[in-house]
Amino acid sequence: MSAPRLLHVFSTFNLGGPQARAVQLINAWGPAYKHMIVSVERGELAARERLQVEANFPLFPDLKSGALPGRLMALRSRIAQLRPDLVLTYNWGAVEVVMARRLFGGAPLVHHEDGFGTEESESLYRRRTWFRRQAFGAAHQIIVPSRVLERIARETWRQPAARVTYIPNGVDLPAFGIKPQPNAIPGFVADDRLVVGTVAGLREEKNLTRLVRAFATAARDLPARLVIVGDGPDRDAILAEARAQGLADRVHLPGFMSNPERYVGLFDVFALSSDTEQFPISLVEAMAASLPAASTAVGDIKDIVTPDNLPFVTPPRDEAALANAIRALLVDPDLRRRIGAANRARVEREFSLTSMIARYKQIYDAALSEGRERK
Repeated sequence: MSAPRLLHVFSTFNLGGPQARAVQLINAWGPAYKHMIVSVERGELAARERLQVEANFPLFPDLKSGALPGRLMALRSRIAQLRPDLVLTYNWGAVEVVMARRLFGGAPLVHHEDGFGTEESESLYRRRTWFRRQAFGAAHQIIVPSRVLERIARETWRQPAARVTYIPNGVDLPAFGIKPQPNAIPGFVADDRLVVGTVAGLREEKNLTRLVRAFATAARDLPARLVIVGDGPDRDAILAEARAQGLADRVHLPGFMSNPERYVGLFDVFALSSDTEQFPISLVEAMAASLPAASTAVGDIKDIVTPDNLPFVTPPRDEAALANAIRALLVDPDLRRRIGAANRARVEREFSLTSMIARYKQIYDAALSEGRERK
C-alpha cells in the first residue's frame, strides 16, 4: 500500500508558527506520508529549507482576484487534479479550500486555526466569522493550539465540541536543555551582564516598542541588555525607540534566526509585550530553557506559565506593570532560578514534542480512515 498523499494549504509557507509545526510533523513522520505543500502567495516558500523529507510544491488558483464562485470552482478542479487522500488547511488564508470541500465534496479535510492578528477589524471579523461557520461543516476536525481559540471555535464559530480538538504546540525538551555558545547570536556575545530577550515577528501586534520602553524603565541602572530576535516591518520603529530611550548600544536586533534552542538559553529573562497572542511557542521554548517570563496577559499565557511565574504576567496594555515585572526578575537571581525550574517542569509534563506528534498522527489517520470507508 502506497503512502497516503497529504495536501497542505497555507497562505504562505514562510516560517511562522503553523509552518514550523508542520515542518516538525513532516520531518518526524519521514516516509509514512507523501506531502504536497501549497503557498497561496506564490513563491513564499522559505520554510521548505527546513524540510528533511521530499515534498512537492504545486501551484494553486489565484485566491485574490475574481468572484468567489469562480475561485471555488477553480479550487475544486485543482484539488481533483492533485488527488490527495487528505487535505490540511491552515488559518484564514486557506478557508476557501474548506468552503470548496463543503460545496463540492472530495477528500477528507482537517483545518488548523492558529489565531489572527490586528488586521481583523470588527466588521471584517464578523464577515469572516460567518464564512467560517458555513465552511467548517466540511472539516473532519478543527485543530487549535490554544484554549482561547477552542472557546472561539465552539462559541463564536458554533462548531460542535466533537469537531474541535485542542493540541498545544510541543517543543524538543532535550535540545533546550543544552547551554548555548556565548556567541550564538550574531553581533552579540554573552558576558556577565543580564539579558532580557524575546523571539517575535517585528509586527504591530507584538508591540515591541513597548518592550523597549519597559526595558528602559526596568534596567536603566542595571547592567542589562535587550535582545529581540526576529524580522518584520517594525524593525526601524524599534531601533528608533531604542535611540529615543538612550539605549541604542544596549538593544540588539540580530534579525530572524532559526533553531531557537541554540540561543534562547542565553537570556536571563524572557519577555513578551504583545497586544494579541494565542499560544506563543516562543514562550514555551523559553520555559523549556528554564527561563522565567515577564509578559502581557494575552491568549493562553496565564494558562501556560506556572503559578510561580503568574505574578509576572501583567495586564495587556499596562506598560509600567510590565516594566516592574521585568525588573523584579532581573534583580533576583534566586527567583529567576526557581521560576525557571518550575517552568521547565511544566513543559516536561504538558508541552512535549513527542506527545504533540502522536496526537496529530492520530487525528490525521482517523480522517484518512474515514476517507477510505467512503470510497
